Amino acid sequence: MASDASESPASYYRDSIQVTLAPTSTLEGEARADVCIIGGGVTGCSTALHLAEQGYSVVLLEAGEVGFGASGRSGGQILPGLGTDISTIEKALGLERARDIWEMSREAVRLTASLIERHSIPCDLQWGYLHAAVKTRQIRELQSFRDEMERRYGYSGLHWLEGDALREHVCTGVYPGALYDSEGGHLHPLNYTLGLAKAAQRAGAHLYEHSAALHVQRGSPARVVTEQGSVTADFVVVAGNAYLGGLVPELDGRIMRAANYMIATEPLGEARAAKVLPQNDALSDANFVLDYYRLSGDRRLIYGGEVSYNGREPKHLQERMETKIAHLFPVLGGARIDYRWGGDVAITLNRAPDFGRLEGNLYYAQGYSGHGMALAGLAGQLLAETIAGQAERFDVFAAMPHRRFPGGRWLRTPLLVLATNFYKLRDRL
Repeated sequence: MASDASESPASYYRDSIQVTLAPTSTLEGEARADVCIIGGGVTGCSTALHLAEQGYSVVLLEAGEVGFGASGRSGGQILPGLGTDISTIEKALGLERARDIWEMSREAVRLTASLIERHSIPCDLQWGYLHAAVKTRQIRELQSFRDEMERRYGYSGLHWLEGDALREHVCTGVYPGALYDSEGGHLHPLNYTLGLAKAAQRAGAHLYEHSAALHVQRGSPARVVTEQGSVTADFVVVAGNAYLGGLVPELDGRIMRAANYMIATEPLGEARAAKVLPQNDALSDANFVLDYYRLSGDRRLIYGGEVSYNGREPKHLQERMETKIAHLFPVLGGARIDYRWGGDVAITLNRAPDFGRLEGNLYYAQGYSGHGMALAGLAGQLLAETIAGQAERFDVFAAMPHRRFPGGRWLRTPLLVLATNFYKLRDRL
């Protein structure tokens, strides 16, 4: 991250860390590296790991602590696909490139599993994902999506469930049906991010926490300035996502910062957890402003939803979430809420990720739009490939056109709120 590392409410993830980094410090004085990475989330840590393993000297700067942002606060779902429908990609780039991107999104999930296994990261990886219809019209939409993915993209991993077959995965009568995807899953996002960072350290990368990037001096080499030091590097990777804070002016307006919120119940025990998600799947509903949830390793229900564009937590947030949980799972009535936290994600106007280069040696990856847990790891691999001279795969993503949010600095947030309220109303119909 570049800036904005102010204190936030402690999450369940912060209280269940199982990975300890080698000691880090604040950057002081002058440093030299082949690559300077700005941001200690999944994108930055994956980039650092893949570059260090190839023998590059790497300095990573993090404004707060590794995993401070969305990478360490998210719902922890690792899924194929993007934050937008694959049809959006197809309309912009054509079917062949859309197929390439879809297959790389599947690769991102496999890469996540491979990194966890190879580096023995204790992050409670589990497989199984449900995309659940809430309304009758969503049944048709989801089934059409399944058919389209099989017919046009050769993907046969989506299976329609309803009735008793669905209740074998989620014990509620609220959903009329759901798509089940065995390639999706979930994990402890902060332990995963810390695990990548620790692996990067072992490979030789230097990580500096509490070292916000304040200015990037363009050139060859470039120079990244912090409060107490600087890094001179042949390449710079900007991986701050929602937390850039104006560091790179060209990226302003290409993403919108949105806060999502989560709660975690008390540990439910095996018996009660089995009456909620008996197969330990992750689930998201099909609404535009969606709710999502999963079980933690110690069998808490971790439930996320709601959105804010002004940084203020919505009123009566916990009460609303508790009401939703009780509606879905009466067996959880009275379950204690032990944690409530929020985190910012970066969304793009078309909800597709925004990868690119601003100059010959300045690269960025951002705007995962709530779908970055797996894809950010792949972004790190693609950035490392590009710096090593193999840019073909990165350029497939970079070819995706992106527009700035309308309204300029002062009106873009109110306009987005109006659009979101429209979709919230549609979700209720």
